[in-house]
Amino acid sequence: MRIVILGPPGAGKGTQGVRLAEELKITHLATGDMLRAEVKAGSELGRLAGDYMDRGDLVPDDVIIGMIQSRLTSDSGMVLDGFPRTLTQARALDEALTAADTPLDRTIYFSVSREELVQRLLNRASEQGRSDDTIETINRRMDVYEEQTAPVLDYYRSAGSVIEIDGTGTPSEVFGRLIEAVR
Repeated sequence: MRIVILGPPGAGKGTQGVRLAEELKITHLATGDMLRAEVKAGSELGRLAGDYMDRGDLVPDDVIIGMIQSRLTSDSGMVLDGFPRTLTQARALDEALTAADTPLDRTIYFSVSREELVQRLLNRASEQGRSDDTIETINRRMDVYEEQTAPVLDYYRSAGSVIEIDGTGTPSEVFGRLIEAVR
């Protein structure tokens, strides 16, 4: 099974993506985690990505597409968390999956109010020490999401593949809704 998880920053994509991948026994690919690992390692990709991430901007499409395409698997399935974030990325994913004869099975969208998202991200910043979760960066990330990532949701909606899930409540409540929608 191949699943894309969409939603604004703080919607629970990471938390739910990990749980879903474990439940379905498939790979969890989280671009944010991969990029933060590159930044921490001090790699060339990490230095490049870090500049964008610190500003709350998206890392360029060509960098992300290359990183994800090298990790696509056709055997066990995957949960894609944080990818695609632009229409260019969505189209590149569709092309790669079509070429591998492994179509996308589901697109999940977590719906959460902006006020709730900001509070979650501020809490995460204090709990995890995330440097990309300052109020200025959070607001920038929300604006970038609306400008660049929200059209991806429309792209998948036009294909009729989006399942919208209420992302509010406890992680267990949200996961219950997610599992129900996927099965």
